[in-house]
Amino acid sequence: MAETPLAAHLPLAGLKVIEISTSVAAPFAAWILATLGADVIKVERKGSGDDARQWGKIFPDGSSSTYHALNRDKRGVTVDLKDPADRAWLEELCVGADIVLQNMRPGTVDRYGLGAQHLRRLNPKLIYCNLWAFGFKGPLKDRPGYDPLMQAYGGLMSVTGEEGRPPIRVGTSIIDMGSGLWCVVGILSAINHRHHTGEGCVIDASLYETSLAWMNVHVSAVQVDGLNPKKEGSGARGMAPYQAYACSDGHLVIAAPNDSLFKRLSEVLGHPEWPSDPRFDTNQKRARNLPALNALIEPIVAEHPRQHWQQKLDAVGIPSAPVQNTSEMMADPQTLALGILQRLATGGPRLMGMPLSFNGERPPLRRLAPTLGQHNEDIKGRKA
Repeated sequence: MAETPLAAHLPLAGLKVIEISTSVAAPFAAWILATLGADVIKVERKGSGDDARQWGKIFPDGSSSTYHALNRDKRGVTVDLKDPADRAWLEELCVGADIVLQNMRPGTVDRYGLGAQHLRRLNPKLIYCNLWAFGFKGPLKDRPGYDPLMQAYGGLMSVTGEEGRPPIRVGTSIIDMGSGLWCVVGILSAINHRHHTGEGCVIDASLYETSLAWMNVHVSAVQVDGLNPKKEGSGARGMAPYQAYACSDGHLVIAAPNDSLFKRLSEVLGHPEWPSDPRFDTNQKRARNLPALNALIEPIVAEHPRQHWQQKLDAVGIPSAPVQNTSEMMADPQTLALGILQRLATGGPRLMGMPLSFNGERPPLRRLAPTLGQHNEDIKGRKA
């Protein structure tokens, strides 16, 4: 049986989503829904719009690289929440939607009559997703927050970077985007719930809860001996060798965290006797004696370029990968083969597509991020 082309009917086609949000987390969630085919209407404040319009690098047309990355495939309108007519219009738009997604400061949507309880009284089938900073209850529920605050407060910074060095933030907005993913998980679950019961629901997610979820393994580990996990640089607790090593032309991550792989690595590095050393004959011992092991590995690896070692490691089945910068990653043959970097046929920037394919097809890029108020006439029936 011939399968329907993905572009002809995307998985979430027919669903209407109203996004009342700014910054990264909720726009990222809404981008996923839009890419999967939902009709996402992004609601921005008149005048300045989403804060992300001013973040990142700026393209020649004045648009922001950050905003483009988070808001393609959406339509956009502007409203003034202090204007009763705009509020009434937005309420009607939300009541007629399948999903409302918001990440405004605590109290904002309720103050303007756009909160979950009010809208769901008008439409019990509505799925309403709140994305808070610290959560929907607790002593910090009314506080605002951003990604780096949560990386700090949730403990992620305590295990990131090198021991003895100042705290550092993970180099991408992992809390924001992780929170967006959890929102999508909740929304898709609620869609299935509504399919079976006919009822919508209220979903509550938060940046802080996402930061806690990333500490899942660490929470388990600290209960073994009461010791807080340490920073491990490019490695991982309890696995060795399993980290980046400096070659003559850059860094290469080598992963040989079991006895078989370590035996092969020892042979590649010219020291087949290492697995017989009582300090290194099990993974637990190698992890415990990692400084001594690295003192042996590092000077050998540093003698040759990354490709030299990759070829030797590949030949015996030892996983490895060079540390690539953004441009190298974009030009990598594997990246290009996957077709994950997408551009409209009419031009514009290449943007990262969804890391999912359905029956071998990746959801296509259908439109660039909207200019401020671009679809006011189409959706509101009047200009900004």
